[in-house]
Amino acid sequence: MKKIALATLALSLLASPAAFAQQQHSHQGYRYGHPQNEVVVKKTVTVKRNHWSRGKQLPPSYRRHVVRDYHRYHLRTPPRGYQWVKADNDYVMVSIATGIISALVQAR
Repeated sequence: MKKIALATLALSLLASPAAFAQQQHSHQGYRYGHPQNEVVVKKTVTVKRNHWSRGKQLPPSYRRHVVRDYHRYHLRTPPRGYQWVKADNDYVMVSIATGIISALVQAR
């Protein structure tokens, strides 16, 4: 009787790693919780950021956001014929008549 119990115990100890290997093998098709044949679509939002540079013309739609209290934002006083405008997250000094950019300051 002891021989049968020991044989059964030895057989169960030898069979358990094989069963564990089969169990892991069956999950090889999954990656990060999703089956490999399942398509996971992530929607990304791309924000188009304008890169302003000196000498370019600021579009008329941005010229409406005139900054009158420029000292509050630590901007220098614009010369005659120029004004500070907030465009996206930047402060841009533009010519009032033409809209040509003469200075840039990135806002924080």
